[in-house]
Amino acid sequence: MLSDSLGAPTFWIRLVLGKEGPADTVVGLDSSVDLAGEADMSESAFHRHFKAATTLSPLQYQKQLRLQEARRLLLARQCDVASAAHRVGYESPSQFSREYSRLFGAPPLRDVEQLLQHGSTADAVSLAG
Repeated sequence: MLSDSLGAPTFWIRLVLGKEGPADTVVGLDSSVDLAGEADMSESAFHRHFKAATTLSPLQYQKQLRLQEARRLLLARQCDVASAAHRVGYESPSQFSREYSRLFGAPPLRDVEQLLQHGSTADAVSLAG
């Protein structure tokens, strides 16, 4: 059905994000098995096509979306680190902090403070997404 849609990476992104966009679906993404079924592909074919379109596996992509959403929440000062971690699907604040540091190069609070010091809040929030 959609297996030759590599020329349209947005298809894969829309398939992962759903109709509502990242803020509403980051926590509740379906498994890659379910997404593969929606694309009428085997899980391995879906994984291969998804990675070719995004350069990330579905799990890596989901993790990156979650961390970017947490960063946005923190930059907008909508919650503290533990709450942001929980809101985007992490049960362990320490695991969240490790993965956040790996992606952004600094622990959550230090990263947010650095971004806010080097520009306006609006500029820093745009960096998160």
